Amino acid sequence: MRRIYIFMKVKDGICGFVIGDALGVPVEFKPKEVLEKDPVKDMRGYGTYEDVPPGSWSDDTSMTLATMASIADRKSIDYDDIMNEFLQWYENGKYTQDKRFDIGITTRNALENYRYNDTPALKSGFNGERDNGNGSLMRILPLAYLKDVDYETIENISSLTHAHKRSKIACVLYVEIAKSMLENDLEIRKHVENSCKKIKEHYKDSQELSKFERIFNDDLDYVKSSGYVINTLECAIHCMQTTSNYRDAVLKAVNLGADTDTTGAICGGLAGIYYGFDAIPVDWLEQIDQLDYVLELCEKYEAFCDES
Repeated sequence: MRRIYIFMKVKDGICGFVIGDALGVPVEFKPKEVLEKDPVKDMRGYGTYEDVPPGSWSDDTSMTLATMASIADRKSIDYDDIMNEFLQWYENGKYTQDKRFDIGITTRNALENYRYNDTPALKSGFNGERDNGNGSLMRILPLAYLKDVDYETIENISSLTHAHKRSKIACVLYVEIAKSMLENDLEIRKHVENSCKKIKEHYKDSQELSKFERIFNDDLDYVKSSGYVINTLECAIHCMQTTSNYRDAVLKAVNLGADTDTTGAICGGLAGIYYGFDAIPVDWLEQIDQLDYVLELCEKYEAFCDES
């Protein structure tokens, strides 16, 4: 029987997220067919990024930590401050274990739009059809721990880099699923079903809902990992629904191939919340450099969430 946390357990989800990210980093961009022959089973290193050791996190974790740090330090959501923390990561390597080695195109363009063009934070993101990568979904999990966060705020956080309505709805749905897992003792499919009902009602007039039909209809027998936000969300949900523990969920996500770090992280965040911190393999946690910093930030962020 899994443990139930009614309120805040930030380290469960965030550490679950970090582990999923780190498992995926060494095999990022490898096709599923390659990983079927040589699947990820434990932490690896020196793969796609030849000088990156085992236990290294990518931009997914860095931007998630930057979001948490900004909110905890400011004790509020300050969009300019979040963007400035993103820039500290992008330009100076803050929130990395050594150096930045990965960034998405839309994210980079948005940060440079803010940095060099004096564009307001909420206008810096891009909203074209091709701007529906998973770069805002990969950093949205901290908002699930805010007690009264509304959909507009989640959309705004997405819009800092990814402003297309599809990306924003994906972020809202992911946060809803995470919040449901934090607050209720339900089977995974029920968490997804209840969250989908809320999304369909709130966005009932949006044509973008058609992009989520496979999730709404629980039609995820086949999924494809890629950098596309819908594919990533589908993969994470599929892996949660077809496994029964943290380890199997994240390994299945990573071994789908392609955008392995983000798929692993998005699934890992949900799996960490659902199964709890103690379900994360200790030997994986021990290989994460600067894990103490992550845990300290989780504690600081949780204290803010409890106060707010």
